[in-house]
Amino acid sequence: MTFDPKVNSTRAHVLLILFALTIVTATPALARAQATERKIVPDDFTKNRQETTSASKGSTSAGAPTRPRPRRTYRLASQPATRTKTSTPGSDVAQLGVTIWRLRLVEGNGSGARVLVREKGKSSQWVPERVEADTAFREGDHVRLSIESPQAGYLYVIDRDLFADGTTGGAMLIYPWPESDNQMRPGKLVDIPEQEDDPSYFTARPSSPNQIGELLTVIITSSPLDLPITDKPLQISNVQMTKWENLWGRQSERFELEGGAGEAWTQQEQQASARKGTRQLTRDDPAPQTIYRVASADNKSILVNVRLRYGK
Repeated sequence: MTFDPKVNSTRAHVLLILFALTIVTATPALARAQATERKIVPDDFTKNRQETTSASKGSTSAGAPTRPRPRRTYRLASQPATRTKTSTPGSDVAQLGVTIWRLRLVEGNGSGARVLVREKGKSSQWVPERVEADTAFREGDHVRLSIESPQAGYLYVIDRDLFADGTTGGAMLIYPWPESDNQMRPGKLVDIPEQEDDPSYFTARPSSPNQIGELLTVIITSSPLDLPITDKPLQISNVQMTKWENLWGRQSERFELEGGAGEAWTQQEQQASARKGTRQLTRDDPAPQTIYRVASADNKSILVNVRLRYGK
């Protein structure tokens, strides 16, 4: 085989062009892959919790020792925010932790903390298990939520039916109730419904054939809202909802705890969300299943829409 400098130079030039075109055409796809594979650790969420003390390192009420948990990671599970500031830690980023639980009927000994369910004249024990926020619930599923805020504030949750055409039903305040303490602080969990409520769960049950889920609007404000809280459901007007959304609504990013789905409710979470309990979550206790990160105008108030999907 003979070596022709001109021919090989031409071939090298063609290969260089092809390589450059490959890089150019692959860059958008690579960028999209990198965006959807972004991960975070929950350190900036849990740092405001109290440190693990000698008392909390001891045994729980069930006798199981509390051990430091290995560092976990979260993956980006939503579209990346268009504003890059919501994607990096900073003073203008607020966060919200939400864990959605689906109840599983206890068979045998089971594992995890339990919820006592009374229905149709009998009692049964159920174990709440973590699910990701985009899980499709079947009709009849029992569902609960836990909400945690790394910053202080006051919690309000509004529920609206979500329909296939994108419209929503009337807005109803489902938290707080008169006996509830809706003042949030790091390490405090709020269960919805609360453990002491009867029933202590929601049942996935569409009100019409075209209802595809529920739209839960979670609001944490720096000061209490002027609302007439009573033991009856409070309807929120569309005008008021629009005002709140304009004030505090921003594009959010949703991160899911990797490997968290299916994990059972723990004694620590049960104790931290008890209405009359005094225990708070420590840095070594479980982190939320889902973390929402939102660009906050004042880093004090935050509004996040959490969608619960119905499937078949």
